[in-house]
Amino acid sequence: MSAAAPRAASVLWLRRDLRRADLPALGAAASAGAPVYVAFVLDPALWRRAGRARRAWLAATLRATDESYDGRLCLRMGDPRTVLPELVDELGATSVHVSRETTPVGRRRDAAVTPSLAGRGVAFVETGSPYAVGPGSVVNGTGGPYQVFTPFSRAWRDHGWPPPATEPDGVRIAEVASDPRAWDVVDAALAEPDLPHLPDAGESAALQRWAEFLHGGLTAYGHDRDRADRDGVSRLSPHLKLGTIHPRTLLAGLAQHRGEGAERFATELAWREYYADVLWHHPDSAWHDLRPALRGMTYDEPPTELFEAWQQGRTGYPAVDAAMRQLRAEGWMHNRMRMVTASFLTKDLHVWWPAGARHFLEHLIDGDVASNNHGWQWVAGTGTDASPYFRVFNPVTQGLTHDPDGEYVRRYVPELAHLPGKAVHEPWKHPQGYLHGYPERVVDHAEERREALRRYQAVRQSA
Repeated sequence: MSAAAPRAASVLWLRRDLRRADLPALGAAASAGAPVYVAFVLDPALWRRAGRARRAWLAATLRATDESYDGRLCLRMGDPRTVLPELVDELGATSVHVSRETTPVGRRRDAAVTPSLAGRGVAFVETGSPYAVGPGSVVNGTGGPYQVFTPFSRAWRDHGWPPPATEPDGVRIAEVASDPRAWDVVDAALAEPDLPHLPDAGESAALQRWAEFLHGGLTAYGHDRDRADRDGVSRLSPHLKLGTIHPRTLLAGLAQHRGEGAERFATELAWREYYADVLWHHPDSAWHDLRPALRGMTYDEPPTELFEAWQQGRTGYPAVDAAMRQLRAEGWMHNRMRMVTASFLTKDLHVWWPAGARHFLEHLIDGDVASNNHGWQWVAGTGTDASPYFRVFNPVTQGLTHDPDGEYVRRYVPELAHLPGKAVHEPWKHPQGYLHGYPERVVDHAEERREALRRYQAVRQSA
């Protein structure tokens, strides 16, 4: 390890902010003109719980972040409650700077780390957050949280946000040895066989993708975003997940554009911030129903083969199966299809939403507990939506609407590639629909829809 640094040195502890540009915590760490040590702690407990694709995406992003900091990212491995105090002792640092964490797990971790630092006289300084407007900052007229998205969105826009942060002149990124085992773990994750096809990782890749979308796909975004067969979305969600780009940067870019696409994209960012705000005020909603009225809903413990059919994309409903196979192939899924597959699990198979949310979080490289789990609750009818359980997505209609020529299905379900046009969405109507081994439907959607509505009525009457 390197020799002890001057007492004024600071540590920039990166978590969901793996970038260098537009990072207020970096400016705060460098404000005294002292050396800044940039660190990331690989927590084995969290690492083990992540799926292969998520680990590979984080690994690739850490490698890119190391390049952003001129090869001086200090990677340590272990429980942050132990690793951070050891690191500040080693460096003689007087402050640890972070972007404020807002998830229940992140808040508990920081609350556990802070006392051990304070006992050493080390300040724990929170500057900024992963959001344009920090969760908890937008409140209604009585000072409480918003319960519905639309008024939150208006208040969020009225609240506003600062421009992107600039890096102060003369920042001195200091070097300290990493734990070699940690980089070995990172490289092993990238060498796993049969990984999904992942996008380019890191800050430079995120900024390049944003520039391409801003000057290309944004114009059509308003009407293409729901088309699963088109490349009509930004695909920036994996970068937002790890903070290689900040929503403040995106909003600054959008301010230079007008039109339906820009307006719709800003609304999607507002949804991300809304769900983070809901989780801030209701930490239990990460894994429990937000709406008490539906907590008496009855669910099934599905036969293993039914749940596995959903996971593997073998339900016999082409739009559902294409989406679930896209998830495994890419570690990502089109947003419209996330709703379709979630509805199928909760309304057609009558499975409580956390089972699906956990599966998504295992595989999605953009898996964010606030957006993912509240998105599942929105579909299941237990979350923030005002018209909940009686919305049941018809998987055939959704496919015909959002993949009208069947290109999306044929891309991910090769057993149906021989079927022309929209016929791919109803192979049971085509004489050669099952020629190449595509499975029969595991349930009858019309029948299960009636059952879902029956259960909704029952819980309403009991309430």
